[in-house]
Amino acid sequence: MSVKVNERARSRSAARLAAVQALYQQEMEGTPLPRLLDEFHQHRLGKVIEDVRYADAEVSFFDDLVKGVDARRAEIDAAITARLAEGWNLERLDRPMRQVLRCGTYELIARIDVPTATVISEYVDVADAFYDKREKGFVNGLLDAVAKAART
Repeated sequence: MSVKVNERARSRSAARLAAVQALYQQEMEGTPLPRLLDEFHQHRLGKVIEDVRYADAEVSFFDDLVKGVDARRAEIDAAITARLAEGWNLERLDRPMRQVLRCGTYELIARIDVPTATVISEYVDVADAFYDKREKGFVNGLLDAVAKAART
């Protein structure tokens, strides 16, 4: 049983990282959502690119994250902005950070089936792929504040 649970956890972790990458690509290139999802399904998730094997991701979870962030972006951005320091806005954050926070916030708001601690820990790990310790602490603190507002 634990092997199955670990496989699911790994595939969801891969889905989270891929969702952040997909949303980053969408923001950079303006890729329409159907084409973006198709590209990731066909060419990224579980594929080998430049001798690097991308982890198998839970496709339905990936799709939910990307579509959910896209559909609820205004609500998600408002939840993030409300927790930024005075004088800061979402546009001051770099693009990868915005996507990490958007995905984490979406999961906290919409995926109550996923425990709060899991969501926060997972997105701190995703942030680790892009950032140093300081930024990981920022992700942790901001998502914790979102969770307190959304889940209590």
